[in-house]
Parts: sequence; structure tokens; C-alpha cells
Amino acid sequence: MVVPSPAAKAAGLCRDLHAQLPEKVDGLHRSDPAPKSDLTAGWGDPAIILRCGVEQPPEMLDPEVAKSDGVKVNGVAWLLQKRDDGSYVFTTGLRLAYVEVTLPKERTGNGLGPLTDFAAPIKKTIPFGVAQ
Repeated sequence: MVVPSPAAKAAGLCRDLHAQLPEKVDGLHRSDPAPKSDLTAGWGDPAIILRCGVEQPPEMLDPEVAKSDGVKVNGVAWLLQKRDDGSYVFTTGLRLAYVEVTLPKERTGNGLGPLTDFAAPIKKTIPFGVAQ
């Protein structure tokens, strides 16, 4: 897995988020991927993967895509992207660091359920704003 390399401010926010992440997501136990990093986390096998400090997805710059493919879960806005392999990638918007969550195809049956487990830690540690 590729560990993000954000600017110092975003990296600090990501470390704060890492400390607040739950031990279970969607009922799955935490099992962080290698290499170990404060910028990544995982739950289950196949894993739901969180990466903090990723680059802004180009689709966010297209207002039509962002509007049509955006979802809000418990106060956190996400851009939804379906991949060809059946997995989904969700990326936070309007936060000072971009957080990406990948749901493997095998984990998409619960819809947006896993995102509810991330809402409180994200709201607590990654303030509203536009990431640089």
C-alpha cells in the first residue's frame, strides 16, 4: 500500500485522527496494513482501508461530478467513486486534510455503514476548510 506524504499541517491532523480511530469498523477488528504508519489504518480481511493526507481527487474540481457523486454521512461530506473492480473509494471534502476510505467489493453490502464509524473521529480531528 502507498502511504500518503502530505504537508506538515495535514500530517499533524492525520496523526490526531489516527489516535482517535475506532478499534472496530462495521463490526470488523482493526488490522493496520504494512508498512505501519500514522497515515493509514485497516479493518478486516479483505480490509477496509483508510489513508489520511491523500491528494485531492481531480473529480472534486468538477462541480457536476462532486455534486452528483457526493454523499454526506453524519456531517462528513464524501466524494464517492466506484472502481472497475467493484470496490468503492470515498474521499472527504471540505476538510483541512483529505481522508480516503476504500471499501473492497466484498465489503460494499452494508452501503455507507462503515463511513458512520469514521464520522465522529474525522469531525473531532480534521477541521472544516480546504486542504492545501
